[in-house]
Amino acid sequence: MSVRLDDTTASEVGTAIAAERFRQGSSAVGRVLTLVIVADEATQADAVRAAAEAAREHPCRILTAIPRPGRGPARLDAEITVGGADGLGELAELRLRGPLAHHVSSVVLPLLVPDAPVVVWWPGTAPDDVSGDPVGRLAQRRISDAGAAARPMRALDTRRATYAAGDTDLAWTRITPWRALVASALDEPFETVLRASVSAQRNNPSALLLAAWMQRGLGVPVDVHLSRGPGITGVVMHTERGDISITRPDGRVARMVRPGFPDREAALMRRTIEGLIAEELRRLDPDEIYGETLAALPHLSAWTAHVEHKPTVAAKATPSATRAASRKPTSPPAPGKASKRAGTATPRRGRPA
Repeated sequence: MSVRLDDTTASEVGTAIAAERFRQGSSAVGRVLTLVIVADEATQADAVRAAAEAAREHPCRILTAIPRPGRGPARLDAEITVGGADGLGELAELRLRGPLAHHVSSVVLPLLVPDAPVVVWWPGTAPDDVSGDPVGRLAQRRISDAGAAARPMRALDTRRATYAAGDTDLAWTRITPWRALVASALDEPFETVLRASVSAQRNNPSALLLAAWMQRGLGVPVDVHLSRGPGITGVVMHTERGDISITRPDGRVARMVRPGFPDREAALMRRTIEGLIAEELRRLDPDEIYGETLAALPHLSAWTAHVEHKPTVAAKATPSATRAASRKPTSPPAPGKASKRAGTATPRRGRPA
């Protein structure tokens, strides 16, 4: 059952959520976090569906803020759903009209679940600096999606320039299965890797992240080639004995070919938004590998070809960046010798890849 409140306040919304939960006799049900979605009318429906599906695995309070700026008076309209078809949590869709549209953080702050983590997700266009945004400052984790931006590569460059601990992007989450397959291909003994390449359709930020992750771990040049897609279609590692290849031309099944081993196939479906959000909500600690991969992007030969360098924001001087700048240069790892993190550990994360 939904409760609609027109021209209301945040205090009245919080009271209505508590009353509806009490009416259903489920006031003791725990909520593990608050998920704040900042979206427009075009993206909010799909985002709410994905979040509601993820709430079945992670009971939470979902606050969907839909700013609608205009010349009219400040007004807050809300629609509240507790339990039912929207999972085990609570859903509040908040439409902020007029000048109130510029004060999303002030509206959602009183509605956060006390003493619980906060995650903010921008399913469409995200602020340039998500950690410095007033809503982003409320959260432990901040989720953007470079693949959903009008200019994906510029969006990825912005994420790199403004990265702070706690940031992540669904373009990175999409390549988790690819990273797992690459790591499994290198679990068996292999010859020295001389170079590697990633093939993907045009304007795919996930492909650049996968290439940067591989180049950082293997210590060899990794090129990015264009393909017809869908998404990422292949990874090839050239060794002294032959090529280790993982190809997925149909977006469903991957085929791994290694010299001296039988060919094998593995399911590698293109990932849904529901699965991506559920994965991001499983761990709320900073994704350090994502941050290190972003920092490695400029070392890709394909980076300058894919990104127009017209910076709109200044790069942050994060503590890790300061420490990295003060270190003495070190020689790269020997070709083909993947680091433990890139070669054997099961990766955590990573347009659909």
